[in-house]
Amino acid sequence: MELLLARLRAAGFEAESVRAAPGGVVASAGMARLRDGSQVFAKTLRTAASDLFEIEAAGLRALRELGGVTTPEVLAVTPDLLVLEPLPPRRDEDERFWEELALAVAGLHAGTVGERFGWHRDGWLGRLRQDNTWDGDGHAWFAERRILRWLPEPLVEAALDREERLALERLCAALPDLLPPAPPVLTHGDLWRENVLCGPAGGPALIDPAVSYSWAEADLSMLWCSPRPPAAARFFEVYAATAPLPDGWQGRMRLYHLRELLSSIAHDDNARECAEEVREIIAPF
Repeated sequence: MELLLARLRAAGFEAESVRAAPGGVVASAGMARLRDGSQVFAKTLRTAASDLFEIEAAGLRALRELGGVTTPEVLAVTPDLLVLEPLPPRRDEDERFWEELALAVAGLHAGTVGERFGWHRDGWLGRLRQDNTWDGDGHAWFAERRILRWLPEPLVEAALDREERLALERLCAALPDLLPPAPPVLTHGDLWRENVLCGPAGGPALIDPAVSYSWAEADLSMLWCSPRPPAAARFFEVYAATAPLPDGWQGRMRLYHLRELLSSIAHDDNARECAEEVREIIAPF
């Protein structure tokens, strides 16, 4: 935390101490107490400076300004430092909280329908690049930019043999028959439980985006396929009632989740378990 403390001070924040935050695969993060008694949340990169924080700040702004979603205020952003307003933890066991999140995400998706899939610049998913090249064909875009994009990563190459990679390619070729056509909408891109907090007013707020125009169901798959509290069932009930989904959406969630599984393998995050789940999904192909 000494590096984070030093960079906060260099950026003009009178930080007295920093309490490390859990996680932090990409950045060193923590809650900093300032001389006046207030707090800020800050991150710094352990590696060489990049555009990661600039892109994260831009994603938070897009979700807020285009999608009406609550996100933390960005207090400062440099190549090696991101400072945000502090937010309280989410209310996991409060069904009303998950209902409010469903309404916010449904509003985000319904209010940002676009014409193409992608984004005006590439982004980041974890510590690896997210290819956001524009494409009018959602199935081709998702296949190339969200699934097959991971095959050249060294840890993915090591985890999947030739036949498994071919099966994944056959699955991608079949996507038009497996996933219903849908318009591109602005998506958070990494919508799992840990990227949901409480906003200043107590309602849900989103952090750590990997934004692009993608399918709404792809956004939902992150929350559906990752660990979540029982109260989160209300999220899916309310979302489906607010923004009806094509029949059989539950059965499609694992197909969209292939992107996250392959990314996790590439990041060496529960890689063995994720590879086994990939094999289960591609087995019919």
